[in-house]
Amino acid sequence: MLDFHELRELAADVRVFVDVAEDKAGALRSVITAYDVVLAIFPSGEGMGLHVIKGGEILDGIAKSRTHATYSHTAIAVPDLQHAQALKILTAPVEQRIAA
Repeated sequence: MLDFHELRELAADVRVFVDVAEDKAGALRSVITAYDVVLAIFPSGEGMGLHVIKGGEILDGIAKSRTHATYSHTAIAVPDLQHAQALKILTAPVEQRIAA
């Protein structure tokens, strides 16, 4: 189970990492590549919205099997759902971007 407080802390760490990087886009790509599951968090009417940028198949597998699999995860703060969706498309492998 993911904890929203933990996700906010992870997103803050990612923000600092990207902010201090000379190549911000490269830093963001590195973060997304380094983790099994990457979640975008953003403000929403219900408090905080979530969108899976990477690792949806891992989360689906865990939900279907009802097991506790080990995976690495992080979060990236974005302003809204549209930015989360765009980030997912832009960071997907080339063959998935072409299909979209």
